[in-house]
Amino acid sequence: MSSDPEDDYIPWIQQFCELFGHDYFVPVAQDFIEDDFNLTGLSSQVPYYREALYTILDYEVETSEDNNNNNTTTIHNASTPNSNNNSNNNSNSNVAATTTATTASGIAKKAGKAELPNKALLAHSADLLYGLIHSRYIISKPGLTAMATKFERNEFGSCPRYYCDGMHLIPVGSTDIPGHETVRLYCPCCNDIYLPSSSRYLNIDGAFFGTTFPGLLVKMFPEIENQCRIRTNKVNSQDFGLKLFGFKINELSASGPRMKWLRLYPQTDLEKEEYETCEFGLPSGDEESNSNSDMEEVADDDEEDDDDKTMASEGN
Repeated sequence: MSSDPEDDYIPWIQQFCELFGHDYFVPVAQDFIEDDFNLTGLSSQVPYYREALYTILDYEVETSEDNNNNNTTTIHNASTPNSNNNSNNNSNSNVAATTTATTASGIAKKAGKAELPNKALLAHSADLLYGLIHSRYIISKPGLTAMATKFERNEFGSCPRYYCDGMHLIPVGSTDIPGHETVRLYCPCCNDIYLPSSSRYLNIDGAFFGTTFPGLLVKMFPEIENQCRIRTNKVNSQDFGLKLFGFKINELSASGPRMKWLRLYPQTDLEKEEYETCEFGLPSGDEESNSNSDMEEVADDDEEDDDDKTMASEGN
């Protein structure tokens, strides 16, 4: 029982999304690609833009290999003798036909090399064009919904940080210009960026997801912010600290927990205002002189009694 070839045909977009390492991509709707407004400015970024677009839309595209095969067939047909004519006319006509066909094929080859891409270059241009279209599609409403489904299924991976409690990651690019950096994963809980856990994703361009998508996804679905808020409050209320025999060490003691400010978040309006004013702030001249005098006093005190010394250093 013979099957219809059209039933076995797989669209180009489906083949692209099913390739090894393309798990982060979602199929772009054909209506979105056929709208020229959504493709504004891409023709200057993608070589052989029209041929690549036709390839994505499953149209038949002629390549330089196909053009060379057609020229070879034309030369073969023109050089075949006609048995109904005499030998002299045949030889003269064949020579003229062969010369004409050879000249035409040479012109066609030059034109084919200049205008028609080969199959490898056409495949690369189609992949680049689809990636740039994908970065625009995922910030539309249907694209955000499709990517949110992948986010819920944890198809992008989880944050490796302990206090993020397995928060789902979001793909992001550091720039919207292709060819600069590969895709990264953004955690909305700790606001940090990580490399994908598998090397299969290290050849995906970050511009195929862009810099706008993570922030728009978080704002589009408030549930993500709620999940981050729950994890943040859990960390502040059950913060880890050093213990001796089950008792926490006093923060004011010399051996108390240090660098705790790395896990603190500003809570009150006064703390937020202090954080905004102190971040990357430079001290004034008076404050700098006072700080220098304070440093000198501290240095004098350290010479007399160094609190950082341990009993092992005092025994030497």
